[in-house]
Amino acid sequence: MNLDLPTSKHDESRQGEALVLDKPVLKNNGRKLYIESYGCAMNFSDSEIVASILADQGFETTLDFKEADVVFINTCSIRENAEQRVRNRLKEFKVSKQRNPGMVVGVLGCMAERLKAKFLEEEKLVDVVVGPDAYRDLPNLIEQVDSGQKAVNVLLSREETYADISPVRLNSNGINAFVSIMRGCDNMCSFCVVPFTRGRERSRDAFSIVKECADLFNAGYKEVTLLGQNVDSYKWTNEDGITLNFAGLLEFVALINPKLRVRFSTSHPKDITDEVLFTMKKYDNICKYIHLPVQSGNSRILELMNRTYDRPWYMNRIDAIRRILPGCAISTDVITGFCSETEEEHQETLSMMDYVQYDFAYMFMYSERPGTLAAKRYTDDIPEDVKGHRLREIVDKQQAHSHLRLLEQIGQVQQVLIEKRSKKSALDYSGRSDKNATVVFPADDRFKPGDYVNVLIEKCTTATLIGKIVG
Repeated sequence: MNLDLPTSKHDESRQGEALVLDKPVLKNNGRKLYIESYGCAMNFSDSEIVASILADQGFETTLDFKEADVVFINTCSIRENAEQRVRNRLKEFKVSKQRNPGMVVGVLGCMAERLKAKFLEEEKLVDVVVGPDAYRDLPNLIEQVDSGQKAVNVLLSREETYADISPVRLNSNGINAFVSIMRGCDNMCSFCVVPFTRGRERSRDAFSIVKECADLFNAGYKEVTLLGQNVDSYKWTNEDGITLNFAGLLEFVALINPKLRVRFSTSHPKDITDEVLFTMKKYDNICKYIHLPVQSGNSRILELMNRTYDRPWYMNRIDAIRRILPGCAISTDVITGFCSETEEEHQETLSMMDYVQYDFAYMFMYSERPGTLAAKRYTDDIPEDVKGHRLREIVDKQQAHSHLRLLEQIGQVQQVLIEKRSKKSALDYSGRSDKNATVVFPADDRFKPGDYVNVLIEKCTTATLIGKIVG
């Protein structure tokens, strides 16, 4: 197959972020769009798709929902507190709608499919409910609301990938961009709502992915993150019946230009292959960082979670990463207090953390999500105080490991992509290393955001590397 074209986690700081177009809309219809996003990187990427579709219809974007004609909130159903934040936000929008009856208020994304009846009929908070596969239908749905009706489209698709839509880059720094390579998920993890809210897995046309990444690089972007619920199961077949897997796609994106950094998220332990690891080793511009969720270190709990791997399998994949990619940074997700988890099983999760010594982790107490397999099959029987105690132990251990991984890098020279001025001082730059660590160093007039620099790491805090430009 000739792809010689012209050349996935919750970021807490972005939750509730409102997005705005950088450029004026060419065919302005006089209406303004406000869109606010919650959840994972996929949701923020989807918001860009929505903005692209509505920009083509003449909508301008605004950062003030009170002046908007259409207000959308792009939602997440993974955690209970995210749902509560969305509900509280919708109540604020409802107050504005009372002052401006013509305002259209809508819910997009994962909560849309699951809670459509509550939003539309019981709580009467919204006018339109749209699932992740129905964004092309938004112009029609808005027109339907304008005519005085409620509008719903939460149909899931086996084909929709939005491959032909070039997302506008909202609130972009012009340096980093997310590129969606697939949608949906076929893994039926018992704690997760994603297969029910985002549908079955389907991979996007590889030509469109490579073209989008090449266009981003030609527009000045220096880093792309390939997104999917499970990127390692990417599989696309062309008209001649030739199939490209994730390792092949990763290679084609890396070949666009050696100055384009490539990241990806998220990997699944059952699917990440040595072929992917050797591809990462082959190309310097593929970042040596892997997010590999473990969820639990105990095989019985993993089976209850329907993770389709056990403790030895996960350790084997960690061993492969360490063997093929020495020094590769590894992050993870951990859920503590899953149904029937014993203290001994919790200790196995702690021992897994000691085995890997993750660079970073997202750590949560188990929160039962309605409609999931776990909610139907198992009792959420771990007391909240026990969950909280176990989570504290996990967090404390991870903080120690994260600090240890940073201490190991003192004295090393890291290539850093400058992203912005430091939040704490305008005299410093902030960027990320190949291993995804945040690095802060004195600004130098010779360099600007978007440039690569070599930084000698001199010290660290518990979360940040600190150094100076060398060479």
